[in-house]
Amino acid sequence: MPSTMQDFPLTITALMRHGRLIYADSQCVTWTGGATPPRRAGFAEVAENAERLAAALTRLGVRPGDRVATFAWNNQEHFEAYLAVPSMGAVLHTLNIRLFPEQLAHIVNHAEDSVVIVDDSLVPLLARIADRMPTVRHVIVVGDGDASALGRPVLRYRELLSAEEPGFAWPELDERSAAAMCYTSGTTGDPKGVVYSHRSTFLHALAANSSSLVGPREDDRVLAIVPMFHVNAWGLPYASLLSGATLHMPDRFLQPEHLTAFIASERTTVASAVPTIWHAILEHGERHEIDLSSLRLANSGGAAAPRVLLERAQERYGLRIVQGWGMTETSPLGGMAFPPPGVEPGTPEDTDWRMKSGRVAPGVQMRIVDALGRELPWDGESVGEIEVRGPWITGSYHRVDAPEKFHDGWLRTGDVGTIDRRGYFQITDRVKDVIKSGGEWISSVELEDHLMAHPAVAEAAVIGVPDPRWDERPLACVVLREDASATAAELADFLRGRIAKWQVPEYWTFLDEVPKTTVGKFDKKPLRARHAAAELRIVRL
Repeated sequence: MPSTMQDFPLTITALMRHGRLIYADSQCVTWTGGATPPRRAGFAEVAENAERLAAALTRLGVRPGDRVATFAWNNQEHFEAYLAVPSMGAVLHTLNIRLFPEQLAHIVNHAEDSVVIVDDSLVPLLARIADRMPTVRHVIVVGDGDASALGRPVLRYRELLSAEEPGFAWPELDERSAAAMCYTSGTTGDPKGVVYSHRSTFLHALAANSSSLVGPREDDRVLAIVPMFHVNAWGLPYASLLSGATLHMPDRFLQPEHLTAFIASERTTVASAVPTIWHAILEHGERHEIDLSSLRLANSGGAAAPRVLLERAQERYGLRIVQGWGMTETSPLGGMAFPPPGVEPGTPEDTDWRMKSGRVAPGVQMRIVDALGRELPWDGESVGEIEVRGPWITGSYHRVDAPEKFHDGWLRTGDVGTIDRRGYFQITDRVKDVIKSGGEWISSVELEDHLMAHPAVAEAAVIGVPDPRWDERPLACVVLREDASATAAELADFLRGRIAKWQVPEYWTFLDEVPKTTVGKFDKKPLRARHAAAELRIVRL
């Protein structure tokens, strides 16, 4: 029996039209560093600029399916590209500005980008691969800064838009056609391309607006600290178009002094960032007076947030940081760890729940499987690899065969953990990071969380290293806080009573900094390489 419902295409064009018509006065606010007032543009103005940009790109020969790359900070112009490029039928390709030149060149060429839109402050970074972009026909520079380092003619964003009229005739698009693409961070092998459809992006934006995920409202002011080149800024720009929430864009001013000034002056209510950013903000607050009182919600994702981070934010500022989970492959929202009803905010029980990796998001299906691929029960105890599927979860990679990443139509996340009967899941490790000692598993994530609760520890990463008796044992890589001291023996004593005795590391090393990926996660691959090359100074207890 057919339904009587209209077949309305779920496209980014529809998101843009909704934001423009219903929330014309909601704003995109771009921080300028504090010396001058922030730049402001209503959603109607942003949409009009998107029309001009689409007209300019069409005049430059961009056709449906062509890839238009951005190499930019979170700002108004990047937001305009988020709307214009997919809505004209082209594909938005957000380039990670923190990649090594070899990786960046690989991504540009693998995606076959035809145009790159670059912020003038990032021209020196793009210039490193300027002679390795054979498919790129045009480079468009946002801003008036010097672009001579590129060694090729450039076009200026402002001039292109001023030469066009608003009123671009947006084409009718297939909602299942490609809208945007993003490459994985590439900590193992070359980065892999994930291509989002209009439909998946629309549905993801709807889900992000639900109270079980971010849930922005029209009276919210949402600070997108997470980069727009990283999984579409967790979908916040598109979610804001649907909800009417004002978007706060930090541009290149990602230092804690700028972020806290932005929050205080513009009264940000919702902010999303990785744990390393929240840690830097709290560290800055120990030395300076900061005002976070306007924030009603802080989201943390990309890596496990240590308990001490959540506790300090709550104790000092009354700020409840809620942990979430996702991946480039999942658009990214897969779950958020809001406590269940009846839990008193600010209590230790509340923190326990917010420490979960998340609760399965509406629209996402999740399961855990053992090493043989057999499904395990949702009992909060059975440990296995987490697999997911759903309308905004990828089923393949762009021009790369990776059958090992998929299992009977499910995406293998590489995360190991548990799920309870209510859909709360707890990631205990990555498949590649879990430590197998004497036939038992040791969670590196749990060890790191306990270590970072020590008052002298700023950062901690734990890796498995070969051991003649137990096959593998944990090596604790520790960064001490400035002006703090602690020995390996003292830290081992601190862990006793918090974890099983046999899990306490006997191998320790002290570092100046834990290596991080381009999106701020701890990167354990360099630590393993340094250990294998005997470059780490190891203390054995």
